[in-house]
Amino acid sequence: MKKRILCFICLGLSLVACKERRVETDRVRTVVSILPQAEFVKRVGGSKAAVTVMIPPGSSPPTYEPTPSQLVEVSRASMYVRVGAHFVFEQAWMDKIIGINPGMKIVDCSEGIEMLGADPHIWLSPKNARGMVENIFRGITQVDADNWRYYEQNLKQYLQELEALDREIAQTLSGLENRRFMVYHPAWTYFARDYRLEQVAIEKEGKHATPKGVAELIELARKEGVTTLFASPQFRTDQAALVAREIGGKVVLISPLEENYSENLRKVANALAEK
Repeated sequence: MKKRILCFICLGLSLVACKERRVETDRVRTVVSILPQAEFVKRVGGSKAAVTVMIPPGSSPPTYEPTPSQLVEVSRASMYVRVGAHFVFEQAWMDKIIGINPGMKIVDCSEGIEMLGADPHIWLSPKNARGMVENIFRGITQVDADNWRYYEQNLKQYLQELEALDREIAQTLSGLENRRFMVYHPAWTYFARDYRLEQVAIEKEGKHATPKGVAELIELARKEGVTTLFASPQFRTDQAALVAREIGGKVVLISPLEENYSENLRKVANALAEK
């Protein structure tokens, strides 16, 4: 599949003009890996940014392969905003993406952010999101320096909103007595760090739990009084459902990949507060 896609790119994109790869009608063509980054770019870039997302809603980043039409957009882009930080999709595709359009600006959102092991889900911390947004600002002002002040104004406003979001979530979770929560896919490490929570994952290193592991999780859930298990719609939920049945609980879906970033984290915080 990858070879066929690359052949398509070699045959079909050679006629793309350089001017089409830079700025179209004063809008900076930007490609991002995931939906939350789309909000980040749109808030900084405003009306001067046109954003294409590589991994669409409902898709799993480790297994997703770009479509030919997405790679056409890559060939025309002036900037690619990558997650960085061990993000599996980018590890598989970034060299090929750069090869399609070696002249575009590459922004690494993880630059300057403290990593927690090999966990790539850095955007699920509003504090980290501020750093990611600042990295995007630096990138877009290098591509389109003439509109530096416009981007700076957007940046300042959005940073204030992210700071307010951080305070709001901290307040929502401040009265939580049991600060341990159980999830299927361990995407919420940075969120848990920020708000003094403990994430207990069913999946370990990308592998489903063994029968012994499931039994141990059921025992732990009963001991801790856990009645809600959280799962992501991008990943299978059968083991989470099994544990929930055994403890008489329920599965609540929370997504790490919603474009409406601030509203999504509010929903997650409220779900955790009610667990």
